[in-house]
Amino acid sequence: MLTKIILGLLWLGFGLYAFLLAPPDQPDTMNLIIDLSTGKWQDINPLIIALFNLMGVWPLIYTSLLIIDGRDQKIIAWPFAFASFVVGAFAILPYLTLRQPNSNFTGKKNLVIKLLDSPWLGVIALITAAILIAYGLINGNWSDYWHQWQTSRFIQVMSLDFCLLTLLCPILLQDDLTRRGLKNPFLLPVISLLPLIGPAIYLIIRPRLGEN
Repeated sequence: MLTKIILGLLWLGFGLYAFLLAPPDQPDTMNLIIDLSTGKWQDINPLIIALFNLMGVWPLIYTSLLIIDGRDQKIIAWPFAFASFVVGAFAILPYLTLRQPNSNFTGKKNLVIKLLDSPWLGVIALITAAILIAYGLINGNWSDYWHQWQTSRFIQVMSLDFCLLTLLCPILLQDDLTRRGLKNPFLLPVISLLPLIGPAIYLIIRPRLGEN
């Protein structure tokens, strides 16, 4: 219950901060989002390009955990998974608040779960994340990013969203590890140590789900 309260307060606090306390929207924010979404990346800081696209990799990883976790939950997981591609942690936090700890998987694997249980999803996430991280770190302008962090609601909230998704992932990973019979206490810290990269590697190497 305490965990649920903390997650609920975190969801509320993040929402209030994003809309009331974060820096104001900039006049060109919508144009920036459109350009980032359509690949018109000229004159955009590579760090911002990388971060924006990495925010599409995180939901892919979360979806592979959420849909399987939701099999034995009272709440339906897929609306939260789909919404996370648009609003990130704003969709993940309410699911984590409402779900129950669940380390079981019952029944047959349908086509969607077979796809999400496939290691190829992790391969795609890992390659994409590695390329984007390298691109951002090698070519990015950190002073420009810091300036945008201080002055742009979009950049600051997106950055905090990335951090939240990194911090929240172990909640689902813990149950997924147990669900697959992986009880080594060091696995979770090791997987969680590298944002995105660790969970993506886990999706590749984790044992496939059994059926009953």
